[in-house]
Amino acid sequence: MGPTLLTVHHVGSTAVPGIRAKPILDLIPVVKCLPELERRRADLEALGYEWWGEFGLPGRRYCTKADPVTARRLVQLHCYVEGSSEIVRHLAFRDYLRERPDVAAAYDREKARCQSLHPDNSHAYGDCKNAWIRKIESEALAR
Repeated sequence: MGPTLLTVHHVGSTAVPGIRAKPILDLIPVVKCLPELERRRADLEALGYEWWGEFGLPGRRYCTKADPVTARRLVQLHCYVEGSSEIVRHLAFRDYLRERPDVAAAYDREKARCQSLHPDNSHAYGDCKNAWIRKIESEALAR
């Protein structure tokens, strides 16, 4: 990503001890400038990342990396420009769960409930847990 990269945050379920998570690393690279990041697209693709652009979330540049043999997804990059409220939101949620094992355990139960309801539909699974996430995220941002 070159000099536009400022830092990288580990987010998602793998960033919270004690909860089940798919073995996919969710990272938020924070960049100075999205156009500069876009100019680095070929560099990321040369490292095995697939470039998806915003992929439904304005202000984000989304990239994924899969195992070249199994095609199993390994890494998801959710790239945002410095100062994005999306960075604040993700970090607040992660930190809130890290600081409150009881809330993390409740999230683990919610994930299990949604997985049992939607074992073969990742979009429905995401929709299922969304209300719970938004409620906790709101609490995390209010502190």
